[in-house]
Amino acid sequence: MEDITPPKGTVTQRAIEQIKAMIAGGLLEAGQRLPTEREFAAQLGISRSSMREAIRALTVLGVLEARHGSGIYVTKLETGDLLETFGVVAQISRGPRLVELMEVRRILESTATALAAARITDEQLAVVAQHLQAMNATEDPEEILAADLAFHRAICLAAGNDSLAAIVEGLSSRTFRARVWRGYQQEGAYDRTRKEHARIHRALVDRDPEAARVAAAAHVGEVEEWLRGQLDSTA
Repeated sequence: MEDITPPKGTVTQRAIEQIKAMIAGGLLEAGQRLPTEREFAAQLGISRSSMREAIRALTVLGVLEARHGSGIYVTKLETGDLLETFGVVAQISRGPRLVELMEVRRILESTATALAAARITDEQLAVVAQHLQAMNATEDPEEILAADLAFHRAICLAAGNDSLAAIVEGLSSRTFRARVWRGYQQEGAYDRTRKEHARIHRALVDRDPEAARVAAAAHVGEVEEWLRGQLDSTA
């Protein structure tokens, strides 16, 4: 087996890093069954208890999966599965951390929207338009927000980058409550949201990546600045 130099840290952490390095280096392939706990611990030169802890941690992260009666396997490493942990972090974050995540979302979603403007098909554009129409056709907050999520999801898919779409999806859906707060506490927020979405849609129709980038950044930036204001007011 190729030697992988363990990094500093606890024995369990070193084991986690070694296993991750083996996967990254192709020594363990997606869908491959791991050796038995005893064999694997011996290969890495650690105790079975440390190996058990490392496997448990990587299973929680979605890197490994336990199949009853069969053993431990490397997952298929689907982007959405591996980013689930990231989505959970976004879901439970609040205060300054939530603002940071909104900033990340603004940067990534504006990039995804610019890519979509360059790559979107007529069929995909029609789906985006449907979600925009649904948003404009109701005054129900939950229906507006559902259409909002679907609108952004369709755009990210049109960007043609599954990894980017998965990250933005995690940030967008997991920060759902942030848009709820804004909608209920800011008068006229939904009208502004509709106008911001219309500008994004127009940029997509025009196949104008830079206009799409600016429109998307401004849209997410509105929520971000509102959250900053909320944080400042409670400081």
